Amino acid sequence: MAYFERLTSTPDGGGRFRATPHTGGGWNPAEQHIAPTVGLVAHSLQRASAGAPVQRLAVEILGTIGIDEVEVQVATVRPGRTIELVEATVAWAGRDVVRARAWRLAGSDTTEVAASAEPALPAREELAPWDMSTAWPGGYIASLEVRHRDAGPGRAQAWLRARQELLDDEEVTDLTRTLLLADTANGLVQGPGRRGWFYPNVELTVHLFRAPVGAWVGMDTSVSWGPGGHGLTATVLHDEAGPVGRVSQSCTLRRGPG
Repeated sequence: MAYFERLTSTPDGGGRFRATPHTGGGWNPAEQHIAPTVGLVAHSLQRASAGAPVQRLAVEILGTIGIDEVEVQVATVRPGRTIELVEATVAWAGRDVVRARAWRLAGSDTTEVAASAEPALPAREELAPWDMSTAWPGGYIASLEVRHRDAGPGRAQAWLRARQELLDDEEVTDLTRTLLLADTANGLVQGPGRRGWFYPNVELTVHLFRAPVGAWVGMDTSVSWGPGGHGLTATVLHDEAGPVGRVSQSCTLRRGPG
């Protein structure tokens, strides 16, 4: 069973979809984790543009989503042959719950100057298997294969891949697989200081400088909490060839009951 079942398809790349229990969230297993929805948005945007790459994806989370039917609509905000801005809106129960905008930039051969100052991530084999369900409930977290290590206060390194497909009987790109997993970063850093607190993110923004390859996604994640109720989760994204970009998540901090 995949994360979603397609019910209808539209020419703009969207359609109606039914979420499955594998989308269950970490804060409330009866609501969707936003990560599979981000993957659905990425897949819809790529269907609308015949697989064109995305260099930036900004996702605004407008509310919780039940494990239910959702509708995705795609529109072009700024058309162009070399630079294009596209938008996807996800609606549930008659209201918009996610809005996402993606910049697509035409590519060229820049191999001779390609470089990154981001440090390498340890190989998967160097990190220990981690059952992430020991820290988080929900069908989405249970669907992941994770290798993980603490890398100092407020920092963790991990390799992740999804055991489920986004949609049955539909091919998805490695870019979609990466974007589907991106929101998981906010749950990677554990420790006594985070117990008893809620820290949901209200958005996530992904910047990519090259297209990711493969099903495994590497994350080097750092968490910063300020004194006024706000936090930032910042992650360098990797594939097995090296860094590919960054994801940031703005969080609201709330003390839990008791």
